[in-house]
Amino acid sequence: MDSNDILDDKDSGPEVQINFPSSVMTRIEEMMGGTEQFDSAEFDAVAYINRVFPTEQSLSGVESAAARCEFHLAGVEHDIRRLVRAQAEQRDAGQQALLEAQRCIGELALQVADINKKAERSESMVREITSEIKQLDCAKSNLTAAITALNHLHMLVGGVHTLRAMTASRQYKEIVLPMQAIMEVLQHFECYREIRELSALRDQVTAIRAQLAAQILQDFKDAFTGTHTHTAGSKGGVSHRTLSEACGVVDILEPRVKQDLLKWFINMQLQEYEHLFSGEQEYAWVSHVERRYAWLKRHLLAFEDSLAALFPHSWRLSERIAQQFCQMTCSALGALLAARRGELDVKLLLYAIQKTYNFELLLHKRFTGTDLGAEPLDVAENKPDTQTELGDGGQGGAGGGPGPAGSAWVGLIGACFEPYLSLYVSSLDANLSELMERFIQDAKASATSDSGGASAAGGVGAGGAGGAVISSCADLFLFYKKCLVQCARLTTGEPMLELAGVFQKYLRQYAGSVLQAVVPRAALPAGGVAGGLVTNLHTLLRDDDGRHARYSPPELARLTSVITTAEYCLETTVHLEQKLKEKVAPALADKIDLTPEQDLFHKLISSCIQLLVQDLELACEPALAAMLKVSWLHWDAVGDQSSYVTQILMQLRNTVPRLRDNLSSSRKYFTQFCIRFANSFIPKFIQNIYKCKPISTVGSEQLLLDTHMLKTALLELPGLGSEVRRPAPATYTKVVIKLMTKAEMILKLVMAPLDGLDGFAAQCVQLLPDCTLADFHKLLDMKGAKLTKAQQTALDALFKQTAKNASGDSGK
Repeated sequence: MDSNDILDDKDSGPEVQINFPSSVMTRIEEMMGGTEQFDSAEFDAVAYINRVFPTEQSLSGVESAAARCEFHLAGVEHDIRRLVRAQAEQRDAGQQALLEAQRCIGELALQVADINKKAERSESMVREITSEIKQLDCAKSNLTAAITALNHLHMLVGGVHTLRAMTASRQYKEIVLPMQAIMEVLQHFECYREIRELSALRDQVTAIRAQLAAQILQDFKDAFTGTHTHTAGSKGGVSHRTLSEACGVVDILEPRVKQDLLKWFINMQLQEYEHLFSGEQEYAWVSHVERRYAWLKRHLLAFEDSLAALFPHSWRLSERIAQQFCQMTCSALGALLAARRGELDVKLLLYAIQKTYNFELLLHKRFTGTDLGAEPLDVAENKPDTQTELGDGGQGGAGGGPGPAGSAWVGLIGACFEPYLSLYVSSLDANLSELMERFIQDAKASATSDSGGASAAGGVGAGGAGGAVISSCADLFLFYKKCLVQCARLTTGEPMLELAGVFQKYLRQYAGSVLQAVVPRAALPAGGVAGGLVTNLHTLLRDDDGRHARYSPPELARLTSVITTAEYCLETTVHLEQKLKEKVAPALADKIDLTPEQDLFHKLISSCIQLLVQDLELACEPALAAMLKVSWLHWDAVGDQSSYVTQILMQLRNTVPRLRDNLSSSRKYFTQFCIRFANSFIPKFIQNIYKCKPISTVGSEQLLLDTHMLKTALLELPGLGSEVRRPAPATYTKVVIKLMTKAEMILKLVMAPLDGLDGFAAQCVQLLPDCTLADFHKLLDMKGAKLTKAQQTALDALFKQTAKNASGDSGK
């Protein structure tokens, strides 16, 4: 077979070129032992020939080289033919394998179809075999249901006759189980309601249950009626054992039966109470309310000793009797209070509330979370009664504390007293009025006593330390706390709003009368209203006649005591408002607002701080007056600080440490005092600098030195004389630096030469940005400038224009 035949056997089609990655080609070359250089894509025939035949002498080996090439070419052709034959053989084998696979698939399809036919025939055979078994199973199921229904029907018929017989003979104990079984059977027959015979049996059972209910109720009535009337009839001879067994039957009857029985029995138990404490009886009034509660205690003890065993524990008869008693008592007392309201006073009301609360708390302890008979009823008999006077705090209740939160018993009777709690609030108003009058008298007596000092400031703090909180303030808020606790236990409704109004009234009176009396030389205006407090203090601040006399150390101590007391009142009033909102009903919480009272204490503190500032300024006024008497124009040499500065520093050292110690518990208000003093004193010092005219350059230098010394002392003012060195508050330091820098700039402007008025105006605007035209004139007067009217007018216009330009530039 030649090469042309081989090529003709190849499949025709497009020539496909396969490119393998370089890594694959490298691996193929390694497996095949390398690649001839002729196979390389970069093979260069000319270069190869030149390399093989580099010289003419080497051409002698051309024939041997050609022979090698022909041999290699023959080997390559042989390999090609071999591969072509192998490829053709593989193609024929693949076609044969494909035909064989198709034949096998056809045979497999025939076998599957045959299997499906056999499966269908097997299923048909099984269905024919099991059809009779299914019929037998269905018959068995129907037979079982029929037998069960017949058994239930037999039980129902027999049970009805048995129940009728047991009901007639009062065999209550034996009725329970059959009755339960019959009710279950009736549930089974619920789907057969259309059968007339079953409906008749159901009606008979219903009639028997109704007969049982009426018979048991009648047995109880006959038994207890006979007991009360001491007659022994046939009906009254029902034994307690029979009644106890009847209770078991009642539990399996309709709930209404149990409710009717309990309602009748509880009403029968409370008939005596209703008669003894009816509205026309002497002991019905609230002054004898404790007798009502004593009656129930005795009755429950007698009931549990004699009759409690008749009833199941789950019925909780004692608790039901107590609950009905509370409801009856609340209704009866409410009607009596409405009819005899004029006879009710606060002591009687609080007495009744206290006894009622103690009784409700006793019921709570007796019945909440305990079984009947687990503890004696008189657990609180030996507890002492709480004082009903309001001054004792009114904690009330067993144990002296408020009742348990969320108790179903506490308030069950006491709710009838809530509409009359305005009497209680009125009583609190009267007691607070008496207490406030005592506070006022004590404050006035202490303020005018010869001993003076902080210890006399209305009973100021323990040990008589200056600046301590006045003791009457703590007494007032302690009384408030006790009133709030008692009133919150009684109600959370409108009376709490009335109580809040009373609290506000006496907070204002305390600020306007008690603290007013402690403030030295601040007489209370006529009427003693709280609004006169701040007005009177402002009048005192404007009173020029009073500026000639400073406060004595005891008076300063009283002023600081007023500040610390007002601060305590302010903070406590905030907490009082929060507590009132917590205790009152949520719907009424927004109506409680003590902000006006808080503002009043704020104003009081501010006014007292201003009095302290005014007093210290008054101490420094002689030194400032001495400053004006110095002839600064003829001052010849700059030396140490002037005598007036020494006097000012001495007054600061004598006053500030005492105030700081007195206000040690109110550091923020001491800081306010320092800031206010700086804001008030330094402007006065600057005005005095303006008044020192004319002034020489040397005098200006001395004043600048004095200003620097005073600035240093003022920066150290908050810690003056203190052993503990702490930095001054940043706010205060900023105020002092800003104001004293202005004083220094004024003196530097006075020291500046007056060569050109234009330059002086620009320098004033630059060093004193807030300089006004009046201040500019004062600077010119201090320099002793002699200007004509025309020069003055031109200079004023120049100053205004320069200031306007400077403000425009700063705005940008």
